[in-house]
Amino acid sequence: MSKLGERAAPAAISDAVQQQAAEWLTMLMSGEMNETEQAAWQRWRGADPEHERAWQHIEAVSQRYKGVYADGAQRTAAAQALASAGPPASGKRRQLLAWLGVAAGGGLLAAQTNAWDGARSLRADYRTATGERRDVALADGSVLSLNTGSAVNVRFDARRRLIELLAGEILVTSGQGAGSDAPLVVATREGLVRALGTRFSVRQQDGVSSVDVFESAVEIRPRDGDGAPLRLAAGRGVAFSRQAPGAPHAIDAYADAWSRGQLIVDDVTLGDFLADLARYRPGIIHCAPEVAQLRLSGVFPLADTARILNMLPNSLPVQVRSRTAYWVTVEPVP
Repeated sequence: MSKLGERAAPAAISDAVQQQAAEWLTMLMSGEMNETEQAAWQRWRGADPEHERAWQHIEAVSQRYKGVYADGAQRTAAAQALASAGPPASGKRRQLLAWLGVAAGGGLLAAQTNAWDGARSLRADYRTATGERRDVALADGSVLSLNTGSAVNVRFDARRRLIELLAGEILVTSGQGAGSDAPLVVATREGLVRALGTRFSVRQQDGVSSVDVFESAVEIRPRDGDGAPLRLAAGRGVAFSRQAPGAPHAIDAYADAWSRGQLIVDDVTLGDFLADLARYRPGIIHCAPEVAQLRLSGVFPLADTARILNMLPNSLPVQVRSRTAYWVTVEPVP
């Protein structure tokens, strides 16, 4: 029990909200936000009191370091310095990224790597917005499919074919054209995935990368691992950290359905389904705990996520409530 007169410590800001705030800050600092994106940022702030607390913390730190956003759209002096600084190893950039990572209600507002990767994603060779998917034909005949909210850099030369996954998820179908004798490698924050004449997907998540192999095999080498690379055969998937891979597992038969514009599920919980669906639409989908364990199966078109949500009451005892287009709650029928 706190003593009389003591001020209660502020509630901790969740990791998810910290990450969202960091992403908005990165976009603001890029100087490339249009009016629609600025309006979405303002809606995010108003969607939940925790969002506004996270942003008020950013502004308080900005005031402290004399870097204030005048109208939420212009870059500050700190942002301009960040945009013009050198690579992340430079002292100036380290200081600015440390500024972005100040404590927020007991947690870090944004990890340095996330802030840096977010800025790089805005300038990536290929990227997709939330809900967008894209196929890219590469110089060697390979086909690169980008899932929602993804960003990659492509660097091909005589020695290697390198695809750097900065954010999101990609499906790679390796080609046999000119230059295909060079190793084809996907780099993530956690390590390297080398194709062995194959079709496979790689997803960048927070602190972990995951791989699913659909044809042939791949080799996975964690960045800080010291053992032999893991060979992963078709039909298997694995998640890996910078230190080591986890235990390989059988992949879902529909794991690549997103590349065809579909979300296919077979007896999954509603909570897991909505968490996956949320990747394909801006804003937040909140699933009430009372209905999170309901199960469903089906084939859903990703081109119309609103239609998917509106169809749920037809098969489950739920109702879908929309506070705004960016805040949806799925809850029990009264």
